[in-house]
Amino acid sequence: MDTTTTEIAPDLYRFSTYVDDANLVMNQYLVDGDEPLLFHLGQRALFPTVSDAVRRVIPLDRLRWLAFGHVEADECGSVNSWLAAAPNAAVAHGALSCFVQVGDLVDRPPRPLQDGEVLEVGERRVRHIDTPHVPHGWDACVMFEESTSTLLCGDLFTAFGRPPAVSDADIVGPALAGEALGRATALTPALVPTIRSLAALTPDTLGLMHGPAFVGDCDAALQELAAGYRDLLTSERERWDDR
Repeated sequence: MDTTTTEIAPDLYRFSTYVDDANLVMNQYLVDGDEPLLFHLGQRALFPTVSDAVRRVIPLDRLRWLAFGHVEADECGSVNSWLAAAPNAAVAHGALSCFVQVGDLVDRPPRPLQDGEVLEVGERRVRHIDTPHVPHGWDACVMFEESTSTLLCGDLFTAFGRPPAVSDADIVGPALAGEALGRATALTPALVPTIRSLAALTPDTLGLMHGPAFVGDCDAALQELAAGYRDLLTSERERWDDR
C-alpha cells in the first residue's frame, strides 16, 4: 500500500491510502501551523506508510493534536503508535467520549473538547462539532477549519472505489450507493437536521475520509445528502409499518 499526499488548500494536506481488500481509500488530513493537527489516524497496519508520508511534510515531533471522528479502527486504530512517534502530541476529542472511552484507550491523557470549542492551530482555527450518531457512533464528531472553510467530515459521503485526490464531481450518488451496500449510517431523527446544520457552515471544501477532497458546491452536496437520507428514512418507516 502506498500513501499519496495532496495539498488541498494552503498548508492543509490530504494523505490517502487505497486499501484493495476493502475497495476504499483511507484518508488523513493535516492542518499545518504552529500546533499542527492530524485528523484521522488510520488502522495500525497503515501507520508505517502514512507516518512516512506525514514525515515528508513535517517532522512528527511537531505534531500537537491528534483527532478523529469516532472510535473505530480506521479512525484511530493506530493512535498509540502516533503518540509514541509524536512525543509532543495529545489526542483531542469530544468530552463525553474522552470520559467514556478515549481516556482509557490512549497512552496519554486526551484533551476533552466541548461542542463548538476551537483549537488554535497557530493562525488556524479548527472547530470541534459534536454529531452524535451521525453518521454512526454516539461519540461522532467533525472538525471545521475556519480559515480555509474546510469541513473534515469523517465518514459522511463514504463511497467505495478509488477516487481522484480532489474532485468537483458528484459525491452524493456514490455515497447513497455505498449506503445501500454497507448500511453504515444510523437512521435516527437527528440525522437529517444534523447534516443540514453542517450545510449551514457553507464550507468551500469537504475533506472526506473515504472519498476525494470535494471542491464543488459543498452546501448543495450536504443538502442533497440530507434529502437522500430523508427519503431513506421514509422508506424504512414504511417498510417497518408494513410488518
